[in-house]
Amino acid sequence: MNYKKLIVDSGKKMAGSGLTVATWGNISCRDPETQLVYLTPSAMLYDTITEEDVVVCRLDGAVVEGTRKPTIEKDMHLAVYRNRPEVNAVVHTHPLYSMVYASQGKEIPQIIDEAAQVLGDTCRCTEYALPGSLELAEQCVEALGKEANACLIHSHGAVCLGADMEGAFKTAAVLEVTAQIYYMIQAAGGEPAGISPENIAAMKEFVKNSYGQDK
Repeated sequence: MNYKKLIVDSGKKMAGSGLTVATWGNISCRDPETQLVYLTPSAMLYDTITEEDVVVCRLDGAVVEGTRKPTIEKDMHLAVYRNRPEVNAVVHTHPLYSMVYASQGKEIPQIIDEAAQVLGDTCRCTEYALPGSLELAEQCVEALGKEANACLIHSHGAVCLGADMEGAFKTAAVLEVTAQIYYMIQAAGGEPAGISPENIAAMKEFVKNSYGQDK
């Protein structure tokens, strides 16, 4: 697979997704065979990035290809990959409704079936840490744990994981829809009815073992 092209194409998808603004956010993927990580460059508009702009590094952070500065959240991406071997794509977004909760330091629960199936666990929010810091990377790893496919970064954005890039973008979309529904329920003066832990577990098992043409 051409992972540099995947990053370029994913950048264009991000630009048209409504999940961020201008150059905010970042994208990475991991080659599971070589363990090399491919990252978007820092502060470049997504629709201008070329394959030559993509930065390639090892899990220890050493850059092996590329002349651009990598995203300032490189350490966060690498920390996630080191902690979650099943994850091969990370999308860091700045979506509107998710930001409502990130800015309050609040979590987003699994209140709809889609969230129970895709998000893996409650979407927790980190403590505040400066962008690009090792502390932020550590906070994200802690918030994600071993089960969650998304977390909020306090006053900053969201981090969404997938076994591949399609999965990471699906996580990002489901998180934002869940956040919007949660916001609208609360704005109407209500509270989510909730889904039982048993049913959440059943839906996770269904998606893992039965959902799709290849299972």
